Amino acid sequence: MGKTKVICFANNKGGSGKSTTCANVGCGLAGLGKKVLLIDGDMQLNLSLSYFPEEKVLEFARGEKNLYYAVKDQKDLKDYIIPTPYENIDLIPSSTLMSSVEYELFTKWQREFILRKGLRETVDSGKYDYILIDSPPTLGGWVMNVLCASDALIVPVEATPWGLFGLGNMFEFLEVVRPIAPELRMTGLVVTKVDARKNYFKQTLETLKELENVHVFDTYIRVDSTVEWSQDNNMPIMAYKKSSRSAKEYGALTEEIEKCARRL
Repeated sequence: MGKTKVICFANNKGGSGKSTTCANVGCGLAGLGKKVLLIDGDMQLNLSLSYFPEEKVLEFARGEKNLYYAVKDQKDLKDYIIPTPYENIDLIPSSTLMSSVEYELFTKWQREFILRKGLRETVDSGKYDYILIDSPPTLGGWVMNVLCASDALIVPVEATPWGLFGLGNMFEFLEVVRPIAPELRMTGLVVTKVDARKNYFKQTLETLKELENVHVFDTYIRVDSTVEWSQDNNMPIMAYKKSSRSAKEYGALTEEIEKCARRL
C-alpha cells in the first residue's frame, strides 16, 4: 500500500453537494478496492447520514466517540474510527457540537494543525489508501484545520445562478492558507446539480473553464431523483442503485479523482 492521500471537499456556499460528493467518491474508491476513511467535519451530519440511519447518527452525535471530542481534547483520531456497513469504508462521525468547534480551537496552541496532528498516526500507518474529509459551508479556523490536514482540495460547485456565489471568497481563503499549508493542491472543481437542458449550465461551465490554473473535472453530476432516494435510505448512491445515472456519474468522477490523486 502506498502513501495515504488526504482529500477534503469544501465550498463556503451551502447546498453545493459537498457531502454527497464526498460520500459517493468514498464509495466509488472502495469499489475500486481502496481502503477509505471518511471524516464528517460538518455539524449537519450529512456524511454520517449517508452511511447510517438517523437514530444511529444521533447516537454517535450525543456520545463522545465523534470528531468534536477528538478535536476538543486533541486526541489521536484512530480511537474515534467506526466501521460502516460497507466493505473498505470506515467513518469518524460528526456531532452537532461541531458548531462550537471554532471556540474550542481559539485558545489552542498551533490551532491550525490540530486535525493534522490528530490524523498523523493514522496517515503514517498506511492503513487507508484515502482519507476523505467533508467540511462545513464556512471559512474560518475549522476549515483552515481541514485544509492544513489535506493533500488535496476538491470544490463542488452547484450549476445554478447562485452556485458561483462566494467562489472568489473560497479562492481568497486558499491564498491565506497556502503559506502554512504549501503542499495543499487545488485538485479541481466538480460541477453538481446539473440540468443540461438549461443554458445556465453551459454558462457556468464556460465561466469555470475560464479560471486560470483551475482544473474542472470532465464528469459533472446531473440532477437525479436517485440522489434524494439514496439519502432518504441513508445509503450512498452506488450502494442504493448502482444502475442509476448518478451512480455511473459518480463512478466516472471517482476514476478521474483517483487518476489525479496518483500524482499527489
